[in-house]
Amino acid sequence: MTLFSKSTIKVIPNNKLYVSEPNPMWFGNRGNPSSDPSWTNKNWLKSRFHFSFAEYRNPKNSNFGVIRVLNDDLVQPQRGFGAHPHSNMEIVTYIVNGKLTHEDSTGTSQSLGRGSIQFMTAGSGIRHSEHNHTDKPLRFIQTWIVPEKSGLEPNYGGYDASGKLKRNEVRHLASSTKDNASDTPVKLNQDVNCRAGEIELGKCLSVDLPKGRQAYLVCLEGTLKVNGKMVARHDACEITGNGKPLEIEATGVEQTENGEVGHFLMFDMKEEKGSGRKDF
Repeated sequence: MTLFSKSTIKVIPNNKLYVSEPNPMWFGNRGNPSSDPSWTNKNWLKSRFHFSFAEYRNPKNSNFGVIRVLNDDLVQPQRGFGAHPHSNMEIVTYIVNGKLTHEDSTGTSQSLGRGSIQFMTAGSGIRHSEHNHTDKPLRFIQTWIVPEKSGLEPNYGGYDASGKLKRNEVRHLASSTKDNASDTPVKLNQDVNCRAGEIELGKCLSVDLPKGRQAYLVCLEGTLKVNGKMVARHDACEITGNGKPLEIEATGVEQTENGEVGHFLMFDMKEEKGSGRKDF
């Protein structure tokens, strides 16, 4: 019998997330078609907000540590977010499936697929657009992280995971610019790590979470058991570590672009007492 660490784990069920389906005109899209077999949702965007954002205002759910926003976005074919500004945030986008095309005011243009990650240091100000120019739905997780300081020089970077995805391994995708020990494709201006993993049925991954750190984990696909706590697609966990590894097991899988897997995304950071959801 596996003896799990006594890390504190609070499950955030997906029915506690705010679901937004905004008017297409908000971001310069055409209207929604009356019928299109390539669309999996009637509205161009279905977004699940893990924290207060846009029209969702909940003072009891405003952040988790330095994570200010985490949105799970489903964008239908030939739709997207027209050019709009940001400042003083580290913005991390992880592609779950489909292909995301990014353009910004630094002159960058890049298209990325499943398992890839991009970041923007919005800093003193940047404009960008994000589109799905394909004939298949696009799903991605966009996370806003409060940087260590304001007014940084705007910057963009992307890591293309095409042909590099492996199952049953933890992928360390992002770490701090001050962390010279971690060789990650993305570096952020904050003490944050981003990890992801795709797990075959019955397989288990171990993820370190040192004492004094906390993590926010999202179940992207399938069902997972996190130190004995069950989470399903779109569910999340708020986790406080005690120095022992987390054990993440795939108890259910989905057919994906990378085979039948359970799939998670996790951010960890310094523990901040009192952060996290307080309305249940």
